[in-house]
Amino acid sequence: MTETLTAHRWPAVTRARTLPPWTLIAAGVLAGGLLGGGYGLAEPPTYTATSYVVAVPTAKSDPASALGFAQAYGRVATQLAVLRNAQVWAGVPVKTLRSSVQAATSPDAPMVAITATSSRPDLAANMANAVSRALTQHSTDTRSETNVELRQFARATKPTDPSSASPAVTGLVGASAGGLLGGLVLLVRPRRTADGSGHALSVPSPAVAAEAHGRL
Repeated sequence: MTETLTAHRWPAVTRARTLPPWTLIAAGVLAGGLLGGGYGLAEPPTYTATSYVVAVPTAKSDPASALGFAQAYGRVATQLAVLRNAQVWAGVPVKTLRSSVQAATSPDAPMVAITATSSRPDLAANMANAVSRALTQHSTDTRSETNVELRQFARATKPTDPSSASPAVTGLVGASAGGLLGGLVLLVRPRRTADGSGHALSVPSPAVAAEAHGRL
């Protein structure tokens, strides 16, 4: 009975082992593409809006000071003192602003970029403009000490296209990752030996080889 079951199982195992090696890569590409495309469809689109403010020196200061204070204002743009005022104009709590707004500065220009991201394009623009307005007001309050003030350079506009990757792009990335994973599995799988099995041939140890030689 056991021999009969073994005889019926061997053809299936043989067919599985004789599949072309490229089927692993093809399966990885297909699975990765489906997973990546599904993620792109399930994830809501993200919109990004950016507002710019520029540091302007007063009569008692110089451009070098304005550049230095622009770097400083870029670091405090997302601090609680600024976001508390911005939440009133943005219409969202401080927690949302802290997780959705980022500030960036340039080493060559006295400018601060306020970028906000949201699943709603209008809210992204509102948050960026609100933080810029609050930061400008903060610089006005400290102008007598810093001799530098921030002015609105460019308001954030409502984005028309999402900044997040489309389902086609996420599907392509997933397919590439799946193909790479399939190739790695293909490289590390056991090699086929001369007798057709997937196991490596065993080499006798020195003691066993010496005993066999003595018997001869």
